[in-house]
Amino acid sequence: PLVVMERCGWAPGGGGSSGPGGVRAVNLAELLQSSVGDEEPAPARRPPQEGTVLLFPGQGSQFVGMGRGLLRYPNVRDMFRVAEKVLGYDLLSLCLRGPQAELDRTLHCQPAVFLASLAAVEKLHHQQPSVIENCVAAAGFSVGEFAALVFAGALDYTEALYAVKVRAEAMQKASEAVPSGMLSVIGRRESNYNFACLEAREHCKSLGIENPVCEVSNYLFPDSRVIAGHLQALEFLQENSRKYYFKRTKMLPVSGAFHTRLMEPATEPLAEVLKSIKIQKPFICVYSNVDSKKYVHSKHIQRLLVKQLVSPVKWEQTMHAVYERQQGVEFPYTYEVGPGKQLGAILRNCNLKAWKLYKHIDVSEDEEAEEM
Repeated sequence: PLVVMERCGWAPGGGGSSGPGGVRAVNLAELLQSSVGDEEPAPARRPPQEGTVLLFPGQGSQFVGMGRGLLRYPNVRDMFRVAEKVLGYDLLSLCLRGPQAELDRTLHCQPAVFLASLAAVEKLHHQQPSVIENCVAAAGFSVGEFAALVFAGALDYTEALYAVKVRAEAMQKASEAVPSGMLSVIGRRESNYNFACLEAREHCKSLGIENPVCEVSNYLFPDSRVIAGHLQALEFLQENSRKYYFKRTKMLPVSGAFHTRLMEPATEPLAEVLKSIKIQKPFICVYSNVDSKKYVHSKHIQRLLVKQLVSPVKWEQTMHAVYERQQGVEFPYTYEVGPGKQLGAILRNCNLKAWKLYKHIDVSEDEEAEEM
Protein backbone atom coordinates (compact mmCIF):
# COMPACT_ATOMS: atom_id res chain seq x y z
CA PRO A 1 0.00 0.00 0.00
CA LEU A 2 2.79 2.50 0.75
CA VAL A 3 4.07 2.21 -2.84
CA VAL A 4 0.62 3.13 -4.09
CA MET A 5 0.58 6.16 -1.82
CA GLU A 6 4.04 7.29 -2.92
CA ARG A 7 2.92 7.07 -6.52
CA CYS A 8 0.01 9.31 -5.62
CA GLY A 9 2.54 11.97 -4.66
CA TRP A 10 1.55 11.89 -0.99
CA ALA A 11 4.09 11.22 1.73
CA PRO A 12 3.08 7.95 3.42
CA GLY A 13 2.67 8.29 7.15
CA GLY A 14 2.68 12.04 6.72
CA GLY A 15 3.40 12.29 10.42
CA GLY A 16 -0.22 11.25 10.83
CA SER A 17 -1.16 14.90 10.58
CA SER A 18 -1.57 15.59 6.88
CA GLY A 19 -5.28 15.91 6.16
CA PRO A 20 -7.15 16.29 2.88
CA GLY A 21 -4.88 17.94 0.35
CA GLY A 22 -2.04 17.59 2.86
CA VAL A 23 -3.16 20.91 4.35
CA ARG A 24 -6.22 20.76 6.55
CA ALA A 25 -5.11 18.70 9.56
CA VAL A 26 -1.65 20.29 9.58
CA ASN A 27 -3.27 23.67 10.14
CA LEU A 28 -5.59 22.11 12.69
CA ALA A 29 -2.58 20.63 14.46
CA GLU A 30 -0.94 24.04 14.72
CA LEU A 31 -4.13 25.61 15.99
CA LEU A 32 -4.73 22.95 18.61
CA GLN A 33 -1.18 22.00 19.60
CA SER A 34 -1.48 23.93 22.85
CA SER A 35 -4.47 21.84 23.96
CA VAL A 36 -2.68 18.48 23.75
CA GLY A 37 -1.71 16.89 27.05
CA ASP A 38 0.72 14.08 27.76
CA GLU A 39 -1.81 11.26 27.75
CA GLU A 40 -5.04 12.61 26.27
CA PRO A 41 -6.38 15.82 24.76
CA ALA A 42 -6.90 18.43 27.44
CA PRO A 43 -10.34 20.02 27.79
CA ALA A 44 -10.77 23.18 25.75
CA ARG A 45 -10.17 26.38 27.71
CA ARG A 46 -12.45 28.52 25.55
CA PRO A 47 -16.08 29.14 26.62
CA PRO A 48 -18.24 26.10 25.68
CA GLN A 49 -20.42 27.84 23.11
CA GLU A 50 -17.36 29.13 21.25
CA GLY A 51 -16.15 25.55 20.80
CA THR A 52 -17.55 23.37 18.02
CA VAL A 53 -18.23 19.66 17.52
CA LEU A 54 -18.03 17.84 14.18
CA LEU A 55 -20.04 14.67 13.48
CA PHE A 56 -19.12 12.38 10.56
CA PRO A 57 -21.85 10.12 9.08
CA GLY A 58 -21.58 6.44 8.17
CA GLN A 59 -22.72 3.96 5.55
CA GLY A 60 -26.29 4.47 4.38
CA SER A 61 -26.06 8.24 4.00
CA GLN A 62 -24.70 8.11 0.44
CA PHE A 63 -26.67 9.33 -2.59
CA VAL A 64 -25.94 9.87 -6.29
CA GLY A 65 -24.89 13.48 -6.85
CA MET A 66 -23.04 13.89 -3.57
CA GLY A 67 -19.86 15.90 -3.92
CA ARG A 68 -21.11 18.03 -6.82
CA GLY A 69 -21.29 21.13 -4.66
CA LEU A 70 -17.81 20.57 -3.20
CA LEU A 71 -15.58 20.50 -6.28
CA ARG A 72 -15.07 24.27 -6.23
CA TYR A 73 -13.28 24.14 -2.88
CA PRO A 74 -9.48 23.86 -2.54
CA ASN A 75 -8.07 20.32 -2.28
CA VAL A 76 -11.33 18.46 -3.09
CA ARG A 77 -10.42 17.55 -6.69
CA ASP A 78 -6.99 16.46 -5.45
CA MET A 79 -8.68 14.22 -2.86
CA PHE A 80 -10.69 12.53 -5.62
CA ARG A 81 -7.58 12.15 -7.81
CA VAL A 82 -5.73 10.42 -4.99
CA ALA A 83 -8.79 8.24 -4.34
CA GLU A 84 -8.82 7.02 -7.95
CA LYS A 85 -5.22 5.84 -7.60
CA VAL A 86 -5.68 4.25 -4.18
CA LEU A 87 -9.01 2.58 -4.97
CA GLY A 88 -8.38 1.68 -8.61
CA TYR A 89 -11.66 3.15 -9.91
CA ASP A 90 -13.21 6.57 -10.57
CA LEU A 91 -14.91 7.39 -7.26
CA LEU A 92 -15.85 10.91 -8.39
CA SER A 93 -17.82 9.58 -11.35
CA LEU A 94 -19.55 7.01 -9.13
CA CYS A 95 -20.52 9.70 -6.60
CA LEU A 96 -21.79 12.14 -9.24
CA ARG A 97 -23.46 9.77 -11.70
CA GLY A 98 -23.98 6.45 -9.95
CA PRO A 99 -25.63 4.10 -10.62
CA GLN A 100 -27.14 4.08 -7.13
CA ALA A 101 -26.95 0.28 -6.88
CA GLU A 102 -23.17 0.39 -7.37
CA LEU A 103 -22.72 3.32 -4.98
CA ASP A 104 -24.74 1.44 -2.34
CA ARG A 105 -22.42 -1.59 -2.39
CA THR A 106 -20.39 -1.74 0.83
CA LEU A 107 -17.03 -1.76 -0.95
CA HIS A 108 -17.92 1.50 -2.78
CA CYS A 109 -20.07 3.46 -0.35
CA GLN A 110 -17.64 3.40 2.58
CA PRO A 111 -14.81 5.16 0.67
CA ALA A 112 -17.42 7.48 -0.89
CA VAL A 113 -18.90 8.60 2.45
CA PHE A 114 -15.40 8.91 3.96
CA LEU A 115 -14.20 11.19 1.16
CA ALA A 116 -17.42 13.23 0.89
CA SER A 117 -17.30 13.94 4.62
CA LEU A 118 -13.72 15.23 4.51
CA ALA A 119 -14.60 17.26 1.40
CA ALA A 120 -17.45 18.82 3.42
CA VAL A 121 -14.82 19.81 6.00
CA GLU A 122 -13.00 21.67 3.20
CA LYS A 123 -16.22 23.52 2.37
CA LEU A 124 -16.80 24.38 6.03
CA HIS A 125 -13.22 25.62 6.37
CA HIS A 126 -13.67 27.84 3.30
CA GLN A 127 -17.00 29.27 4.44
CA GLN A 128 -16.43 29.46 8.21
CA PRO A 129 -12.78 28.91 9.14
CA SER A 130 -13.50 29.74 12.78
CA VAL A 131 -15.61 26.56 13.08
CA ILE A 132 -12.55 24.45 12.24
CA GLU A 133 -10.22 26.53 14.41
CA ASN A 134 -12.56 26.23 17.41
CA CYS A 135 -13.32 22.51 17.07
CA VAL A 136 -12.88 20.71 20.38
CA ALA A 137 -14.39 17.28 19.65
CA ALA A 138 -15.36 14.93 16.84
CA ALA A 139 -17.17 11.63 16.46
CA GLY A 140 -17.95 9.44 13.47
CA PHE A 141 -20.56 6.74 12.96
CA SER A 142 -18.89 3.44 11.97
CA VAL A 143 -16.75 4.26 8.89
CA GLY A 144 -17.24 7.94 9.81
CA GLU A 145 -14.81 7.33 12.66
CA PHE A 146 -11.97 7.08 10.11
CA ALA A 147 -12.88 10.52 8.71
CA ALA A 148 -13.06 11.95 12.24
CA LEU A 149 -9.57 10.60 12.99
CA VAL A 150 -8.14 12.08 9.77
CA PHE A 151 -9.69 15.43 10.64
CA ALA A 152 -8.19 15.22 14.14
CA GLY A 153 -4.69 14.54 12.77
CA ALA A 154 -4.49 10.94 14.02
CA LEU A 155 -4.48 9.34 10.55
CA ASP A 156 -2.99 10.40 7.23
CA TYR A 157 -5.71 10.93 4.60
CA THR A 158 -4.27 8.58 1.97
CA GLU A 159 -3.42 5.82 4.43
CA ALA A 160 -6.84 6.07 6.06
CA LEU A 161 -8.49 5.84 2.65
CA TYR A 162 -6.53 2.67 1.93
CA ALA A 163 -7.60 1.24 5.31
CA VAL A 164 -11.24 2.10 4.51
CA LYS A 165 -10.86 0.33 1.14
CA VAL A 166 -9.56 -2.84 2.84
CA ARG A 167 -12.26 -2.61 5.52
CA ALA A 168 -15.06 -2.15 2.99
CA GLU A 169 -13.92 -5.04 0.78
CA ALA A 170 -13.53 -7.35 3.79
CA MET A 171 -16.98 -6.41 5.15
CA GLN A 172 -18.54 -6.96 1.72
CA LYS A 173 -16.94 -10.42 1.53
CA ALA A 174 -18.03 -11.33 5.09
CA SER A 175 -21.60 -10.19 4.41
CA GLU A 176 -21.83 -12.36 1.30
CA ALA A 177 -20.78 -15.48 3.26
CA VAL A 178 -23.99 -15.70 5.35
CA PRO A 179 -27.57 -14.59 4.54
CA SER A 180 -27.81 -11.79 7.09
CA GLY A 181 -28.96 -8.22 7.49
CA MET A 182 -29.95 -5.37 9.78
CA LEU A 183 -33.36 -4.45 11.17
CA SER A 184 -34.19 -0.94 12.37
CA VAL A 185 -36.47 -1.05 15.42
CA ILE A 186 -38.46 1.69 17.10
CA GLY A 187 -39.49 0.28 20.43
CA ARG A 188 -41.31 1.34 23.57
CA ARG A 189 -40.15 1.78 27.13
CA GLU A 190 -41.16 -1.81 27.92
CA SER A 191 -39.32 -3.32 24.93
CA ASN A 192 -36.73 -5.92 25.94
CA TYR A 193 -34.34 -6.11 22.99
CA ASN A 194 -32.03 -8.70 24.51
CA PHE A 195 -34.91 -11.08 25.28
CA ALA A 196 -36.27 -10.61 21.74
CA CYS A 197 -32.85 -11.44 20.29
CA LEU A 198 -32.56 -14.51 22.53
CA GLU A 199 -35.89 -15.88 21.32
CA ALA A 200 -34.97 -15.12 17.70
CA ARG A 201 -31.76 -17.11 18.13
CA GLU A 202 -33.73 -20.01 19.63
CA HIS A 203 -36.03 -19.89 16.60
CA CYS A 204 -32.98 -20.11 14.31
CA LYS A 205 -31.71 -23.15 16.23
CA SER A 206 -35.08 -24.84 15.68
CA LEU A 207 -34.49 -24.35 11.95
CA GLY A 208 -31.13 -26.12 12.20
CA ILE A 209 -28.91 -23.01 12.12
CA GLU A 210 -25.82 -23.53 14.26
CA ASN A 211 -24.49 -20.62 16.34
CA PRO A 212 -27.15 -18.17 15.15
CA VAL A 213 -26.46 -14.46 15.48
CA CYS A 214 -29.07 -11.88 16.49
CA GLU A 215 -28.02 -8.92 18.62
CA VAL A 216 -28.25 -5.15 18.97
CA SER A 217 -25.69 -3.67 16.57
CA ASN A 218 -26.49 0.07 16.84
CA TYR A 219 -27.74 2.10 19.80
CA LEU A 220 -29.21 5.18 18.12
CA PHE A 221 -31.41 7.06 20.59
CA PRO A 222 -33.83 6.16 23.40
CA ASP A 223 -36.18 3.41 22.14
CA SER A 224 -34.35 3.11 18.83
CA ARG A 225 -32.00 0.25 18.02
CA VAL A 226 -30.70 -1.63 15.02
CA ILE A 227 -30.70 -5.40 15.44
CA ALA A 228 -28.47 -7.46 13.16
CA GLY A 229 -27.94 -11.13 12.46
CA HIS A 230 -29.19 -14.08 10.42
CA LEU A 231 -32.08 -13.17 8.10
CA GLN A 232 -34.29 -15.87 9.65
CA ALA A 233 -33.87 -14.21 13.07
CA LEU A 234 -34.79 -10.79 11.73
CA GLU A 235 -37.84 -12.18 9.93
CA PHE A 236 -38.92 -13.80 13.22
CA LEU A 237 -38.66 -10.45 15.01
CA GLN A 238 -40.74 -8.71 12.35
CA GLU A 239 -43.44 -11.38 12.56
CA ASN A 240 -43.51 -11.19 16.38
CA SER A 241 -42.94 -7.46 16.79
CA ARG A 242 -46.11 -6.97 18.90
CA LYS A 243 -44.94 -9.52 21.45
CA TYR A 244 -41.77 -7.49 22.05
CA TYR A 245 -43.56 -4.10 22.07
CA PHE A 246 -41.85 -2.93 18.89
CA LYS A 247 -43.71 0.04 17.40
CA ARG A 248 -42.04 -0.20 14.01
CA THR A 249 -39.53 -2.45 12.26
CA LYS A 250 -37.82 -1.92 8.92
CA MET A 251 -35.16 -3.92 7.10
CA LEU A 252 -32.20 -1.74 6.15
CA PRO A 253 -30.82 -1.84 2.59
CA VAL A 254 -27.49 -3.41 3.58
CA SER A 255 -26.04 -6.77 2.65
CA GLY A 256 -24.84 -8.02 6.02
CA ALA A 257 -24.96 -8.01 9.82
CA PHE A 258 -22.44 -5.24 10.45
CA HIS A 259 -21.10 -4.74 13.98
CA THR A 260 -21.80 -8.35 15.00
CA ARG A 261 -19.54 -11.42 15.18
CA LEU A 262 -20.57 -12.29 11.61
CA MET A 263 -18.01 -9.63 10.65
CA GLU A 264 -15.22 -11.61 12.35
CA PRO A 265 -13.61 -12.58 8.98
CA ALA A 266 -13.12 -8.86 8.23
CA THR A 267 -11.10 -8.16 11.37
CA GLU A 268 -7.79 -9.68 10.28
CA PRO A 269 -7.43 -7.75 6.98
CA LEU A 270 -8.20 -4.48 8.78
CA ALA A 271 -5.87 -5.29 11.67
CA GLU A 272 -3.03 -5.98 9.22
CA VAL A 273 -3.42 -2.70 7.35
CA LEU A 274 -3.69 -0.70 10.58
CA LYS A 275 -0.38 -2.20 11.75
CA SER A 276 1.28 -0.93 8.57
CA ILE A 277 0.22 2.73 8.84
CA LYS A 278 1.22 5.48 11.21
CA ILE A 279 -1.33 6.43 13.85
CA GLN A 280 -0.91 9.41 16.14
CA LYS A 281 -2.76 10.70 19.16
CA PRO A 282 -5.59 13.01 17.98
CA PHE A 283 -5.16 16.76 18.43
CA ILE A 284 -8.77 17.04 19.62
CA CYS A 285 -11.11 14.67 21.48
CA VAL A 286 -12.36 11.85 19.24
CA TYR A 287 -14.89 9.43 20.70
CA SER A 288 -14.89 5.69 19.99
CA ASN A 289 -18.00 3.82 18.81
CA VAL A 290 -16.97 0.81 20.90
CA ASP A 291 -17.12 2.32 24.37
CA SER A 292 -18.20 5.98 23.77
CA LYS A 293 -14.97 7.18 25.40
CA LYS A 294 -12.21 9.44 24.08
CA TYR A 295 -9.30 7.85 22.28
CA VAL A 296 -6.17 8.13 24.41
CA HIS A 297 -3.23 6.98 22.25
CA SER A 298 -2.33 5.36 18.92
CA LYS A 299 -2.45 1.72 20.10
CA HIS A 300 -5.88 2.41 21.56
CA ILE A 301 -7.09 3.62 18.14
CA GLN A 302 -5.54 0.66 16.33
CA ARG A 303 -7.18 -1.85 18.67
CA LEU A 304 -10.66 -0.30 18.83
CA LEU A 305 -11.01 0.34 15.09
CA VAL A 306 -10.71 -3.45 14.63
CA LYS A 307 -12.98 -4.24 17.59
CA GLN A 308 -15.57 -1.83 16.18
CA LEU A 309 -16.30 -4.27 13.31
CA VAL A 310 -17.73 -6.88 15.70
CA SER A 311 -19.06 -4.56 18.43
CA PRO A 312 -22.28 -2.52 18.54
CA VAL A 313 -22.04 1.16 17.64
CA LYS A 314 -22.81 2.96 20.90
CA TRP A 315 -23.89 6.21 19.29
CA GLU A 316 -26.55 7.16 21.85
CA GLN A 317 -23.97 6.73 24.62
CA THR A 318 -21.44 8.74 22.60
CA MET A 319 -23.88 11.64 22.24
CA HIS A 320 -24.38 11.66 26.00
CA ALA A 321 -20.59 11.68 26.51
CA VAL A 322 -19.96 14.49 24.00
CA TYR A 323 -22.68 16.80 25.32
CA GLU A 324 -22.52 16.02 29.03
CA ARG A 325 -22.15 19.27 30.98
CA GLN A 326 -23.14 20.92 34.21
CA GLN A 327 -26.51 22.61 34.41
CA GLY A 328 -26.41 26.13 33.03
CA VAL A 329 -23.33 25.53 30.85
CA GLU A 330 -24.12 26.30 27.21
CA PHE A 331 -23.88 23.67 24.46
CA PRO A 332 -21.35 23.87 21.62
CA TYR A 333 -22.27 24.44 17.99
CA THR A 334 -22.48 21.10 16.16
CA TYR A 335 -21.84 20.50 12.45
CA GLU A 336 -22.65 17.29 10.61
CA VAL A 337 -20.14 17.09 7.76
CA GLY A 338 -21.04 14.73 4.94
CA PRO A 339 -24.02 13.26 3.12
CA GLY A 340 -27.40 12.99 4.82
CA LYS A 341 -28.77 14.45 8.04
CA GLN A 342 -29.23 11.22 9.99
CA LEU A 343 -26.85 12.17 12.81
CA GLY A 344 -28.74 15.43 13.28
CA ALA A 345 -32.03 13.54 13.56
CA ILE A 346 -30.49 11.20 16.12
CA LEU A 347 -29.05 14.15 18.09
CA ARG A 348 -32.50 15.74 18.21
CA ASN A 349 -33.84 12.58 19.85
CA CYS A 350 -30.86 12.29 22.23
CA ASN A 351 -30.47 15.92 23.27
CA LEU A 352 -32.91 18.55 22.03
CA LYS A 353 -30.96 21.45 23.55
CA ALA A 354 -27.74 20.43 21.82
CA TRP A 355 -29.62 19.90 18.53
CA LYS A 356 -30.84 23.51 18.56
CA LEU A 357 -27.23 24.53 17.77
CA TYR A 358 -26.86 21.90 15.01
CA LYS A 359 -26.18 22.61 11.33
CA HIS A 360 -25.67 20.29 8.36
CA ILE A 361 -22.90 20.99 5.82
CA ASP A 362 -24.42 19.87 2.54
CA VAL A 363 -22.50 17.96 -0.13
CA SER A 364 -24.95 18.42 -3.01
CA GLU A 365 -25.05 21.17 -5.63
CA ASP A 366 -27.57 23.61 -4.14
CA GLU A 367 -24.88 26.06 -3.07
CA GLU A 368 -26.44 29.47 -3.60
CA ALA A 369 -29.70 28.64 -1.88
CA GLU A 370 -27.78 27.23 1.08
CA GLU A 371 -25.51 30.22 1.51
CA MET A 372 -28.27 32.83 1.41
